[in-house]
Amino acid sequence: MGTDKSQLLIEQESFTQHIAKTLFNITNSVTVVGRNVDDSNLRVAMDVYPGWGALGGLHGALNACQREWAIVVACDLPFVTIELFEWLMKERAGYDTVVPIQPDQRPQPLCALYRIRPCLEHATALIEMGKRRPLDLLEAVNTRWVSFSEIADLPEAQNFFLNINTPADYYEATKKAAALKT
Repeated sequence: MGTDKSQLLIEQESFTQHIAKTLFNITNSVTVVGRNVDDSNLRVAMDVYPGWGALGGLHGALNACQREWAIVVACDLPFVTIELFEWLMKERAGYDTVVPIQPDQRPQPLCALYRIRPCLEHATALIEMGKRRPLDLLEAVNTRWVSFSEIADLPEAQNFFLNINTPADYYEATKKAAALKT
């Protein structure tokens, strides 16, 4: 992308602010990992393993969480909704993670729920073994895989996993946000 995606604007808010606003509808504490933010409503946690990629960021989120469960969302998924997370939360009994599967059949570990204790222990062990993939963590714990067909009827489901990786993606996202607003 060539720029800090978390600070891109959508509906006159940074992606971080936009996602946090969504999460504040279901929790009273939102933490941003690895980035200082100019928002007193958001906590900041630094990576325990800087430069370790997605698993390192996930580990940082789990390490900073002070609850039994964490909702983890990548900064480049601005179209997640309250309904998605409420649905995922209903599925967590008996599992360590609840992870949706995108329409293209890829798991989305950076838009998921994690039970802190077992996931943090496994994430630490994986990093110490040199592993970097969140999928390694999901395969090591009891994961509830949520097929897209299970959540497809939720409002705006087709947009949940539209992530922003290029300027063209960002342009399309701003058009989509404007269309959703009307």
